[in-house]
Amino acid sequence: MKQKKIVIIGAGIVGCSTAYYLSKMGQQNITVIEQGPLFETGGSTSHAPGLVFQLSFSKVLTTLASQTVETFKDLSAEGQPSFYSVGSLEIATTPERLEDLKRKAGVGASWGIEALILSPEECAKKCSLINPDNICGGLYVPSDGVAKPLRAIDKMANFTKSLGAKFYGHTEVTGIDIVDGQVKAVETSAGRFEADLIICCAGFWGPRIGEMAGVTIPLQPMAHQYVFTNDLQELADETEEATAPLIRQQDDAIYFRQVFNRLGIGSYQHRPLPVELSEITKYGEAKEMPSVKPFTPEDFEKPWHDALKLIPALKQTGMKKGINGIFSFTPDGMPLLGESQKVRGFWVAEAIWVTHSAGVGKAMAEWIVNGAPNLDLELCDINRFDTYAQSPTYFKKRSIEQYEKVYDIHHPFMPPETSRDMRVSPYYMRQKTLGAYFSERSGWEQPQWYEANDSLVAKYEKHILKREGWAAQYWSPVIEAEQLHTRQYAGLYDMTATKKRLEISGEGALEFLQKLTTSNIDIPVGHVTDTLMLHELAGIKDRIRVIRTAASTFFVLCTGAVEASWINKQLQASSRVLIQDLTAGICSLGVIGSKTKEIMQPFVSESFTSEGWVLGKAKELFIENVPVLAVYDSYFGTEGWELFTTFDQGLLLWDLLIEAGRPHQLIAAGDRALENLRIESLSSRSGKDFWSEHDPYEVGLYHMVDLNKPAFIGKDTLLVRKAKGPKLLLTTLVLDDPSMVVMGYEPVFHTGKTVGFVTSAGYAYSLGKGVVYALLLPEVVKEGNVLSIEYFGQRHRAKILAQSVVVSQ
Repeated sequence: MKQKKIVIIGAGIVGCSTAYYLSKMGQQNITVIEQGPLFETGGSTSHAPGLVFQLSFSKVLTTLASQTVETFKDLSAEGQPSFYSVGSLEIATTPERLEDLKRKAGVGASWGIEALILSPEECAKKCSLINPDNICGGLYVPSDGVAKPLRAIDKMANFTKSLGAKFYGHTEVTGIDIVDGQVKAVETSAGRFEADLIICCAGFWGPRIGEMAGVTIPLQPMAHQYVFTNDLQELADETEEATAPLIRQQDDAIYFRQVFNRLGIGSYQHRPLPVELSEITKYGEAKEMPSVKPFTPEDFEKPWHDALKLIPALKQTGMKKGINGIFSFTPDGMPLLGESQKVRGFWVAEAIWVTHSAGVGKAMAEWIVNGAPNLDLELCDINRFDTYAQSPTYFKKRSIEQYEKVYDIHHPFMPPETSRDMRVSPYYMRQKTLGAYFSERSGWEQPQWYEANDSLVAKYEKHILKREGWAAQYWSPVIEAEQLHTRQYAGLYDMTATKKRLEISGEGALEFLQKLTTSNIDIPVGHVTDTLMLHELAGIKDRIRVIRTAASTFFVLCTGAVEASWINKQLQASSRVLIQDLTAGICSLGVIGSKTKEIMQPFVSESFTSEGWVLGKAKELFIENVPVLAVYDSYFGTEGWELFTTFDQGLLLWDLLIEAGRPHQLIAAGDRALENLRIESLSSRSGKDFWSEHDPYEVGLYHMVDLNKPAFIGKDTLLVRKAKGPKLLLTTLVLDDPSMVVMGYEPVFHTGKTVGFVTSAGYAYSLGKGVVYALLLPEVVKEGNVLSIEYFGQRHRAKILAQSVVVSQ
C-alpha cells in the first residue's frame, strides 16, 4: 500500500497497537488523537485489571490473545515487564463445569495452547490460597498471565514516534468530514487533520464517533465490578506485582489476580449495569477517570461471600476499594473490526479487551496494508450486522444478554433469548402451527425441527442414533427422523435465512463478476454455477452460487452480510454495475429428496432428460399463479429444487407445495436435518469447514478455479500458494465407534501429537457411523491412517475416508 494519511482516534491500547503495527509495516504519516491525557487516557485501558486468559472456544479470539501475549513479552524491559507469565487456573465447583473444562482443554490442543486438567489438590499446589475442599478440579494454562498495557503503550508510542507518527492528547474530535462517501478529514478542538483513512479506536466512546460518520457502531457500555482487598498475610513477603496464577471461578462468575500483597477481584455476578454515553463525563470532570462509575457495594455482597469460600484467607482481610469500571459489549460478544461499508476509509477497531488488543492491532495493520488480514476476521467484521441489528432496541438488549451469560457454559446450539422475532419468513405462521422449534440465523427465525414430525420417530426408531449428554442438549430425535425421511421421501426446507440474495446487473456486470470469481461466469442464460471469491492473499472469501437470468443480469447467493459488503466494496465508484440486495423481499424454499421429481412434475412442462430440464439449470415459471425462479440441481447427494419468489407470494407457495407433496409423503423439515444431510453427503460449507485463511487447494475446491482466466482477485498470490503446497488439508474421517458423535473443534491426534481439528461433525445413516470433517496437517492425510479425536478428555479412533470432501451445495 502507498503511504496514506492515517488518523487514529483513541490512544488506548488498541489505538496504540494499531499505530505500532502500521509503523512496523512501513506507514509513516500516522496521527493519533486522544481526548484525554497521554497515555493514561481515562478509557477502559486505564482501569483494566489486565488478566489475559487466552483460551476460548473461538479460534480467532484465542489467536488474537496469543498474539497479544507475544507482543507484550517483546515490549517488556528489565524491571518493567509488560506481561507477567504467571499462568491461569479456571476452577470448577460443579461436575458440569469440570466437563466443560475438559472440552476446553481439547480446544486448547486444537488452537495450539497448552492446557491441563488438574485435580483439586493440584490446583491448590499451583496456588496455595485456594481451598480445594469445595472444588471439583480446574484447568491450568501455563502461558496465561497479567498484562501491563500502559507499559506496552509507552514502548509502542516511542517506537511509532521515532518513525514519524504524531500523538495529540487533550484533543476532542468534533466531526468527520466526508465527501462523496469517502473520509477526508477529522475535525477536532485542536484543528483539522486531513485523512485518507480514519481508524476509530475510541472504546465505549466509539458510537459517538460513528454517529459523526453516519456509521452505526453497535456496542453497549457496561459497568463491571472490581475490588482491591487489603493486604493478605499469606502474601506479605511478595515483592513482585504478580507471581500467583490468575484464578477464574465461573460457576460464581468471579475472578482473581494478585496485586503485590493484595488481590484484585472482579465479578460478573451482579445485575447488568448498562451505561449510556450521556452519563459518561469527560476527563477531569469527575473524581475518578471517565471509565469508572461509583462502586455499588450492595452488588458485591454475594460475590464477596463466594470469594471467601474459595480463598478463606480473605476472611482476615477486607475490601480496600471498589470500582464499577466501564467496558464494551456487543450483540454477539465479538469485536467490531474493519472498514465500514457505508463510508470508504472509515475503519473501526472497537469492543476489544486488553486480552486481544495487540493481536487486533496487528491484524488491522495487515488488513489495511495488504488488503486482507492473515487471520480470518469474518466473525468480527463491522459489516456482519444487517440493518435490523443496527437498531439500539436490538443491540442494547442482546449486548446485555451477552454480559449476563459471559461465564455460562455455552452450547453451540443454544439460541439467544432477547431481541427475537426480528425477521420472519412468510411461512412463519405455518411453521408455528407445525410446532417449530426456532433458533436464529442472520436475524431470521429459523426452524430447527418440527414437533409435528414426532410421529416419524417411531417409524425410524430402529435406525435413529440416540444422542446423550452434551450432544443431546438442544436436540430432538425428530431431527434424525426428518433426515431419514428426506432421504427416503422428501422434505420442504425454509432456506430464506441460509444466504444473502443479490442481483448484479448492468453494463459491465459480467466483467465485474469475472474479476470477482475464480471460474468462468460467462455461462448461458438459465445456467447455474458455483464458484469462489478470493481476497488479495488468495484466501477464500466465500463460495457463491451464480445464476445468469439475462445477458447482463445475475442472481448471486452469498453466505451473508460480510460477504455481500465485500462484493459491494469491489465496485468502483464510476461503475455502471448495479448491486441490489433482494434478501428482504425474496424468500426461498427447498424441495429435497428422492420424490422431488414426482412432486414438481405437475408444475414443470418439460421432462427431466438431456433434452429437457437437466441438473444445474434455472428457469422462471409459475406454480399455479405464483411466479418463481426454480433451480434444479443436486442438493446434498440427492436431487432437489430451490424455489425463489417474492414475500407476498411465499405463503401460497408453501401451501401449494405441501398439498402437491402430500401423496409423496413430503414433510416440512428443519435446519438441523438439512445440516446433517450436508455432512452425510460429504459437502463442505463456507465459513464452517473453511474460511478466508484457506485456499482452494487446501479444501478440495480446485475444480472451481480456472487459471486460464486472464485475472481475478488473488490469482497471483494463489499461484504462489499453490507452488508452496498446502498448510492444512480438509479431510473426511469416520469414527470407529458407530454410536459416537462429536460436535466440532475437537483436536485430532496422530501418534500422540495434535495434527489438526474438527470443523463439522454429524451422523451418516448411509454409513452407520459418525462423519467428521477436519483440517489436518498434509503429512498425515493418507487413506486408512488411524487417528484419534479427543472428546471431553476421551480419545476415539477415527479413519480417513477414501473420498475427498465434495462441495455440492
